[in-house]
Amino acid sequence: MIDSKAKGRETMIRCLLVGLAMLGVAAPSFAAPGVNGFAIVNATGKPLSSFAIRRSGGGDWHMLGGGASPGASTKIAYSDPDCGFDLRASAGGSVTVWHGVNLCETTSVTLHLDASGTAWADYD
Repeated sequence: MIDSKAKGRETMIRCLLVGLAMLGVAAPSFAAPGVNGFAIVNATGKPLSSFAIRRSGGGDWHMLGGGASPGASTKIAYSDPDCGFDLRASAGGSVTVWHGVNLCETTSVTLHLDASGTAWADYD
């Protein structure tokens, strides 16, 4: 025969387990910050090729390859826990760097380049 204290503990443990299981189902999942792939849209008016990336402010460049015709986009497979990067590409034969591009919380980056050579990025 089970005494009432043991039965009460058993009931409490079951309720706790059910509650924890429900919490796991109801809890939102949060993605870790960082980059997990992105698209580059070419709004430079020039063909882009030889994409490379590095953490903002320095370090070694990592070749991404690929390219995009003016107005076209290309998907880049790249993962990193950081958010801020410099992007480099050959734009119509001249090497151009887009500094301080934030790749977190975006899936697409539009690269611009004006006639004076000023480069900037917009985020979608």
